[in-house]
Amino acid sequence: MKQISTILIGAGARGTIYTDYALEHPKKLKVVGVADPSGIRRNEIVQKHNIAAENCFNSWEDVFTRDKFADTVIICTQDKMHFAPAMAAIKKGYDILLEKPISPSPDECFAIADAAETMGIKMLVCHVLRYTNFFSNIKQLIDSGSIGDVVSVVHNENVGNIHHSHSYVRGNWADTKASSPMILAKASHDTDIIQWLIGKKCLRVSSFGSLTYFTREHCPEGAPPRCTDGCGHDCPYDTRKVYIQDVMEYGDWFRPVAAGCANPTDSQVEAALKTGPYGRCVFQCDNNAVDHQTVNMEFEGGVTAMFSMSSFTPEIGRTIKIMGTKGQIRGDMENNDIILTDFLTREKRQIGIPSFGGHYGHGGGDEGLMNAFCAYMSGEYTGSGLSEIRVSAENHNISFAAEKSRINGGKVIEL
Repeated sequence: MKQISTILIGAGARGTIYTDYALEHPKKLKVVGVADPSGIRRNEIVQKHNIAAENCFNSWEDVFTRDKFADTVIICTQDKMHFAPAMAAIKKGYDILLEKPISPSPDECFAIADAAETMGIKMLVCHVLRYTNFFSNIKQLIDSGSIGDVVSVVHNENVGNIHHSHSYVRGNWADTKASSPMILAKASHDTDIIQWLIGKKCLRVSSFGSLTYFTREHCPEGAPPRCTDGCGHDCPYDTRKVYIQDVMEYGDWFRPVAAGCANPTDSQVEAALKTGPYGRCVFQCDNNAVDHQTVNMEFEGGVTAMFSMSSFTPEIGRTIKIMGTKGQIRGDMENNDIILTDFLTREKRQIGIPSFGGHYGHGGGDEGLMNAFCAYMSGEYTGSGLSEIRVSAENHNISFAAEKSRINGGKVIEL
């Protein structure tokens, strides 16, 4: 396979995960440039990939003042900062890997898709669930006719209470006006995977949900604005418990973000919690993201789907039930478990799928995405179901419609 060169724009957690792939697969991917306003994040990428000084930039704008010097760019800026660098990269002729969501604006989503197609740009969106063994096997079962025609789907995203407190109460996606609605920021993965599995166009949507628990009304009496300011309440969201004491459970994901650096020590985390956003009481933040939401969808041919996103779960993962005319598929992504039931024989068969033993997240989807990205960009991809920009933009419309319905009292929205 031809080695693909890339420039990372946005050196946060997602960008670091995607470019770490180059360290393990140097014959497939080489990181030759980086742009990020944070010197700490930028320098970590520079050191990992031995990037030349002239290819390090404080801003994405600076990247595109140069002549094209790589095959691709990986754009992992914040949600509202995707459009401008994506359009600049298209204009320069770079093929692109774009973190989801494409944009919080439907118009920007389709403007990017239109521009990429006009310029002949290869562009993938990071819908990593498509690239997991779990969902790939489910898709193969459906397409093989194992359960006949799909009639209805019930899909749950178990966000996890600690994950929610980290990302959607204390973190970057707490304020939907500054980022994007949670149904887009978090669950565009899920609306995409539901449509992909069903394989038909979504016609209409209704949705209900709200911010119920992480509000000032539920703040324990006398609790200070910061957990580190002497809060005496026994709380599962105590910032010291989450980021220092329960290192085995939350360390790999949350500690570096809270501390603002890779592999932080306890003292570095403690110092950051005293002044940074991740030290705040979860009941006294300026958050407005929902903590639970349900979406009802109708697809062509009368196929229906119900999606539930809830933050009130101990685990992080997804469960799904796909009901067909000849059988049923039930899956638990966290346990890598799929059970196929045949209506005629009443046989229940457990589908063996390879477990993923690597350090990548999303059940191996992060690595699967990067495998597909490198193969696609080198012209050697032979699979199917790529999360190309046009497909992703159309599936984003489900999330946009769901949020419109939710804020309008559950009104049915025609797509």
